[in-house]
Amino acid sequence: MRADLHVHTTASDGRLTPEDIVSLAIKTGLNIIAITDHDSVDGVAPALEAAKAFSSVTVIPGVEINTDVPHGEVHILGYFVNYTDSKLCSALYRLRASRKERAIAMIHRLQALGMKIEWKRVLELAGDGSVCRPHIAQALLEKGYVTSLQEAFNKYIGREGPAYVEREKVTPVEAVKLVVEANGLPVLAHPANIDGLDQLLPQLINAGLVGIEVWYNNYFTETIDRIEAIALEHRLIATGGSDYHGFGDDTETLLGGVTVPPRAIERLFTLAGKIL
Repeated sequence: MRADLHVHTTASDGRLTPEDIVSLAIKTGLNIIAITDHDSVDGVAPALEAAKAFSSVTVIPGVEINTDVPHGEVHILGYFVNYTDSKLCSALYRLRASRKERAIAMIHRLQALGMKIEWKRVLELAGDGSVCRPHIAQALLEKGYVTSLQEAFNKYIGREGPAYVEREKVTPVEAVKLVVEANGLPVLAHPANIDGLDQLLPQLINAGLVGIEVWYNNYFTETIDRIEAIALEHRLIATGGSDYHGFGDDTETLLGGVTVPPRAIERLFTLAGKIL
């Protein structure tokens, strides 16, 4: 049983459509994938529909909600969410609208720095999905202002960059509650570098957090062991995934490139009341 529980599509900042992700999962030999787009569940229904034709792959309806903390961001994954829940969809719509406003402001800052990025091109790159910073990074790359997407973040649009602009976000606790109210299972994403994790976790658990991402791209054994110990201490389900976007560069972990132990998948499905 092979699973990737952290996957993005064109519904946010991924490069492949939900249908293409399902096809790639089958080719890769994955049995389970979770569609977890940033602040969007728009990729879930197309992925579920595409998977109907294949008995070999199961799609988990999911989301990744970006939240704000004083010194950075915390991301909350939601698994088995009711992706038609009106409160969840309304909240995600507001967050996506704030992404658009932020992107426009960032482009203005880049233009003031002498980088002539066009809003029309950023929208083309985003397609039907929400506008995200990787789309701006791609526009910078196409214009030759940077030599890689990572350089765009490091020099210009990362949190400490001169073109960075804040946007509306919910708090981590609010995100956990949104997932719970949509009948989903909230899990803390890529926690290794979260400042104040020890203080944050009890708050999230009280709000309904059930899991923490232990197996993640580029996590070394000592990091995995540390987070797994935290999961055990707080009786949280350990999950994992590649955070695949389909960028196609040499640094990205491929779909299914992170090994998630079957016991972790079984615990997640059991808590959701689902049969593997």
